[in-house]
Amino acid sequence: MDSIETNHMLENLSLASALAALSHPVRIRILHHLCREETCCCKDVVEQFDLAQSTVSQHLKVLVDAGLVRFRSERPRSCYCVDRDALDALLRSVNALFDSETIAPDSVRDAQ
Repeated sequence: MDSIETNHMLENLSLASALAALSHPVRIRILHHLCREETCCCKDVVEQFDLAQSTVSQHLKVLVDAGLVRFRSERPRSCYCVDRDALDALLRSVNALFDSETIAPDSVRDAQ
């Protein structure tokens, strides 16, 4: 496998991870909430949803693990904010994925 194929595979894994993190409606709502705030503590996010703190924490962890949200511990609180660069990169990747000009005709034919 050459370096270009390796890079594409890593990009696809990163894209898949981010999209998987957004595959749950609560995580989409949490990300939307965080986009409106500079930074939020877990408690602030919990207050926005009718969910247990542990459930919200788990959803936040998935978003952090996918690289879409940044975590900072400010004892005794856990603070979260959107990683805007990562979110922008995700949006560009999704756009490129479905941009007909970036899809080579051979790769479309191979996929069928």
